[in-house]
Amino acid sequence: MRPKKKHYEWLNKSFGYFYTVNHTLAAARTAYQKLKLVSTDEFGRVLQLDGITQVAEKNEFQYHETMVHPALCGHGRPKAVLIIGAGDGLIAREVLKYPCVKQVCLAELDGGVVDFSRTRLKELNRGSLHDARVQVCIGDGRAFVRAHRESFDAVIMDLTDPFGPSKMLYTKEFFREVKASFRNDRGVFVMHTESPITRPATFAGLQATLRSVFPAVVPLYLYIQMYATLWSITVASGTASVAAPKAKVIDATLAKYRIRGLRQYNGAVHQAMQVPYPYISALLRRRAHIISDRRPDIPDEIIHS
Repeated sequence: MRPKKKHYEWLNKSFGYFYTVNHTLAAARTAYQKLKLVSTDEFGRVLQLDGITQVAEKNEFQYHETMVHPALCGHGRPKAVLIIGAGDGLIAREVLKYPCVKQVCLAELDGGVVDFSRTRLKELNRGSLHDARVQVCIGDGRAFVRAHRESFDAVIMDLTDPFGPSKMLYTKEFFREVKASFRNDRGVFVMHTESPITRPATFAGLQATLRSVFPAVVPLYLYIQMYATLWSITVASGTASVAAPKAKVIDATLAKYRIRGLRQYNGAVHQAMQVPYPYISALLRRRAHIISDRRPDIPDEIIHS
């Protein structure tokens, strides 16, 4: 029997994790990055981009449900949704559970990820990239947002960590462009905001940057196994009731749209995820670097695998 390979991944310059890989199922190189789909015992199939875990079959719901349902339940009746990144189609899968959504624009820089995911991940994304409501737009997400003012009820940003081509979509100037893309002040924006444990300065900087633009900013805290640490996903809006809906509102919205079988999310969980540990509250009270076009580099060092 061939020994299993270990895939190592750094979360900061002194800490990381590993999982074993049985074999490679598919691999490709796009204009921007290397894609690999591997078989593992712990996670099932795993999509890696440039050696960094992006999607783990076993528990991807921990991430994708939280990236979508807090925002869309908070809005209540989203009709037009923009997804930035997420070329794997799993965010779109969750968005399409809302029958009120009539238009989904997916702005993805790397068309190779979309092509790969249409065939190799169709069981996970459930054909979302072929759905008639989804318009795939290959190109720079920031340029797409700038060209679509007052167009969207919700913007969901699912990018790689803030370095390389993604870096300029984590700045206060870009967040202002996102806000300008809302159809009204009930517009809602959601993004992952790194780990308060393994990348605390970046987490705090993203919170400060979002607060410099949006009146209502609500971080949600959850453990995500495929990232092997406590993680944060943040909802921002011009209206507090949208960014932080009550539990009964969330449960009523899910019932209204007959969204059943969620494994990560409901009203009670939404309320629980808002509660920070005291050490996180202390971290957020400190002065943090606001990320800008002039100073886009994040404070923490991210080691590439």
